[in-house]
Amino acid sequence: MNLRAAEEGKEYIIKSIETDDEELDAFLFSLGCYSGEPITVIAHKKGGCIVSIKDGRYNIDKDLAEAIII
Repeated sequence: MNLRAAEEGKEYIIKSIETDDEELDAFLFSLGCYSGEPITVIAHKKGGCIVSIKDGRYNIDKDLAEAIII
């Protein structure tokens, strides 16, 4: 399941990031978004969703949300 299908307010554990873009992988890693890390969807929006990773909240687009497997 990916983040687009996640319930709002429920904590999940990231299983994998499915992207071929090394820059994007590095960016997500710098945010603390990598395998084994907890992630919570705060709200689903039209263009993506707002997530909480560690102590930060981030707005991610729908393509990125589909690449994060939980």
